[in-house]
Amino acid sequence: MPRQRYAMKLTELNNLGPASAGWLNAVGVFTRADLAELGAIEAYRLLKGHGYPATLNLVYAIDGALRGRDWRELPAARKRELRAAAAEVAKPRCPWSQASALYRRYHDQEWGVPVHADRKHFEFLILEGAQAGLSWITILKKRAAYRKAFAGFDARRVARFGARDVQRLLKDAGIVRNRLKIEAAITNARAFLAVQEEFSGFDNYVWRFVGGRPIVNRHTSLKDLPATSAESEALSKDLKARGFRFVGSTIVYAHMQAVGMVNDHLASCFRFRALKNAR
Repeated sequence: MPRQRYAMKLTELNNLGPASAGWLNAVGVFTRADLAELGAIEAYRLLKGHGYPATLNLVYAIDGALRGRDWRELPAARKRELRAAAAEVAKPRCPWSQASALYRRYHDQEWGVPVHADRKHFEFLILEGAQAGLSWITILKKRAAYRKAFAGFDARRVARFGARDVQRLLKDAGIVRNRLKIEAAITNARAFLAVQEEFSGFDNYVWRFVGGRPIVNRHTSLKDLPATSAESEALSKDLKARGFRFVGSTIVYAHMQAVGMVNDHLASCFRFRALKNAR
């Protein structure tokens, strides 16, 4: 079969023997082009994620192979760079974040970090509502398009959107072209402004539901993570009463996780330790 013939090509690269080539084949890396697309660090992450005993020497070997040179001839500066990058991707993380580099960046830099900027709250309300029925990675990939389509997540500007804007957004291939979700985002912008006015900021309003500081859970497995909580039920009910849409308890709980009202990093995750005392 052609795919098998190409798979053998990995063994022809400098530094890669049958064992390492076999590991790479097993995780879907069959050709030099496949390996080059990943790069040494992502290949290392992929192998570690599938339980293979990949080492730093294999990182050097792959990087050298892609450069057409013996790994022992890599410059010391390059080895230091690879060592630091390998240590970064090897940090213990929530398993869901390992699906892609985009997920990993979001997990490491945003998820669970306490948010106190109203514009960021509004951004996540739009994005979480758009996600309903879809995967979060789909929304993350469309995030830049959403920022452009929804006026940089400026609630005041979005609140002024009318019928022409709805039609424009329905033609925007960069976002989820669902009329109900688009109209809900506009409705929510207007409700958001009313909350800001009443509480001198949406942030003041929303953090009241967790007593002003993050709820820190200590889950040890993804199966332990809840989809809702008493706090998300209360916030969802209140948001609906204020005219918000696409704010069911599950969506609201996801919002609370995203903006750091709840720390749901697994206890083994390096971000759990970094955020457990966050305010």
